[in-house]
Amino acid sequence: MGSRTRTNPLMSDKLPDSKILGHESVKPGQSHDELDHSPPPLHNPAVHQSTAARPLTGKVDRQDRYFATDDIGLNKQVLGTHAPDYVDLDVKPVLSIIEDILKHCKSLDTVHEAQVPPHSESYEMSFQNAHYDAEIVQLLAHPINKISWEIICKIAAGGESHSAAIGLLEALSNYAWDAKVVVIFAAFSVSYGEFWLVEHFQVKHPLAKDIAALKDLPETVEHNQEMRKNFEAVFNLLQAVQTVTRIIIKFKELPTQYINRDSPEMATATAHIPTTVYWIIRSILACASILLNLVGSGHEYITSTSESWEILSLANKLSHMYEHLQTQLEILNGIIEANKRNEQFAALKKLFETLHIDNMKILRAIIRAREDQMPIFDGTRKITERLQVLRRKYVLLLITDLDLPHEELNILHLIYNQNSMRHEYEVLWLPIVDQATSMSLTQERQFFDLRGSMPWYSVDHPSLVDPVAIRYIREIWNFIHMPILVVLDPQGRVSNVNALPVMWIWGSLAFPFTKERELGLWRESTWNIDLLADSIDPRTQEWINDNKTICLYGGEDIDWIRKFTSTARSIANTLRFPLEMIYVGKSNPKDKVRRCHEIIDRERLSHIFSLKDYYDYVWYFWVRLGSMWNSKIQHGMTVETDKIMQEILTMLTYDGSEQGWAVFSRGKHDMTKGKGDILLTVFDNFGKWGQRVDHPDKFVPVLDEEITGLHPEHHCNRLILPGNTGYIPETVVCSDCGRIMDKYVMYRCCTD
Repeated sequence: MGSRTRTNPLMSDKLPDSKILGHESVKPGQSHDELDHSPPPLHNPAVHQSTAARPLTGKVDRQDRYFATDDIGLNKQVLGTHAPDYVDLDVKPVLSIIEDILKHCKSLDTVHEAQVPPHSESYEMSFQNAHYDAEIVQLLAHPINKISWEIICKIAAGGESHSAAIGLLEALSNYAWDAKVVVIFAAFSVSYGEFWLVEHFQVKHPLAKDIAALKDLPETVEHNQEMRKNFEAVFNLLQAVQTVTRIIIKFKELPTQYINRDSPEMATATAHIPTTVYWIIRSILACASILLNLVGSGHEYITSTSESWEILSLANKLSHMYEHLQTQLEILNGIIEANKRNEQFAALKKLFETLHIDNMKILRAIIRAREDQMPIFDGTRKITERLQVLRRKYVLLLITDLDLPHEELNILHLIYNQNSMRHEYEVLWLPIVDQATSMSLTQERQFFDLRGSMPWYSVDHPSLVDPVAIRYIREIWNFIHMPILVVLDPQGRVSNVNALPVMWIWGSLAFPFTKERELGLWRESTWNIDLLADSIDPRTQEWINDNKTICLYGGEDIDWIRKFTSTARSIANTLRFPLEMIYVGKSNPKDKVRRCHEIIDRERLSHIFSLKDYYDYVWYFWVRLGSMWNSKIQHGMTVETDKIMQEILTMLTYDGSEQGWAVFSRGKHDMTKGKGDILLTVFDNFGKWGQRVDHPDKFVPVLDEEITGLHPEHHCNRLILPGNTGYIPETVVCSDCGRIMDKYVMYRCCTD
């Protein structure tokens, strides 16, 4: 209802009859009806019948063909009748009454066979459930009745349909387009309903029989197959009118806070509504004409071929107009939804920028759940919980899709179970799926399998992650496919957008996982076996504590591995110091690395990671190195000035080569490393330098001198940098000769 006082242009007895009868906008000697009723090239009447009766759904390739060139001039003429007073009338209650009338008059079968006795219990219930807006119905009652009489008068006078339609539009010039349609539709439905009341009761009630006699109506339509067929076509057309009227009203109901009524998109979408309103009126007039022609026909009523064709043609035309308007409405709804999402997205961004007393507002914005709902699953206790269990705690949001690599999950398990500070924070898994489509059964099983394997919290179902939060995660936190670990402090502030690298490097020692804590840990760190191997394998810490010489080696050339391990062990035996060797493979372990593991274990060449979990530990070793590189880069450190980055670069260069390599360490400070060919050359020369190792502590320093002093004439080093930070340094120097390395783009397919 509008805020201004309504004006009713039809409250006066003065109707513009002269204008109604005077409009002609056609060529001399030709009526607008003749322009519009040339049938499309359909093959047979059966096609016409099915076209008129089909549901108003679906899409066509060329919807605008029903807004032809002739309609451009017509549209101007129709717009010329329009002078709205901008009073917003809610005409849906009136349309509901119209739809009730059509429902009760649907067909002779409905009227005669599915009738409801006027005083039955179901009839009374149906009447009581009809909640109409009495105010709007009373307001429009007078113009509806005036238009009803106008329709009868114009059809009885034999006026041209185009002129009559334009006249009705002029009579309702002050109304909005949806109100014009509903008033005229209601005016017709009054006559239509009265006809069916008389037709139905004329064989039962004297009053109805007398009225039917005076109108000389057919005694009953029920047994007249030709008449029933024609009324079915009329009803199909009225259904089309009803459907198109509904969609016109939907345009007016679009929320103005999300789309401006004066916007170009709205203007484009509603451009054909005036013409559509005109053809709705023409359709109503065609139905009214058939109804009026029954008066005085008795048993001899026969519809003409042109009348039948007009009904079918108009239904077909309205069908395509509906399709066009439906497409335009979908476009506008898409714009509205986008604007709603943008508004919600802006609100979520502001929420993250606002200070809070706890983290509950943030968590509720990410996970949509009712107050009484338990939307998170405790992976340890296997029960659902309320969000309140995370209140004022550090919450680590593990964000992944459903293709979470098993090695990452397994290593996270390892770190989580070794966590001595677990009471300080909680992990919450947020699985990101496409919520535009339903999850398949495979995805459902995948989710529940993953959730069941996690000891920490998870959302109870991926659908509980708010779509706006998903957009925030993708656009602000830059989640694409690789897992990230976002840290929220007890007040819900983001303290680290991705703590996975620092988690891989230091585990829970990095708590509370802030950038400041990460930088502090780097300041405390030096390049040694502790940093390189950490607690990847519990045996390494035992070896370090026992002051043993430790060798980490890699590569996938099993012949080199055999020669290297046997020579190194022979030298250790000669010098009488304990040597512990462990194979760490390559950064992208495939079948060759797996086979090397099996051979090394079978031939007892050295220690290996557990055969069951070898892939996880090999992956962990190399992902830690990559995480160190990325972490250093994010803190602005460079290879030129940072010793640890230089060492990482050398290790990554080793991994990029085809040959083996090794790192030797004793204690927490002495380390040396070398490529496979250099190491074997140095070992072959053991007789020249072995006597200098008069104590186990001197083995690593002497070996380092020999490796450093050996400069091969030719070398070819390759470096593959971790690329998930998006940072590629402009220059990288060779770890062997110090020259700037050439930069290439590499594409690789390795089936192993």
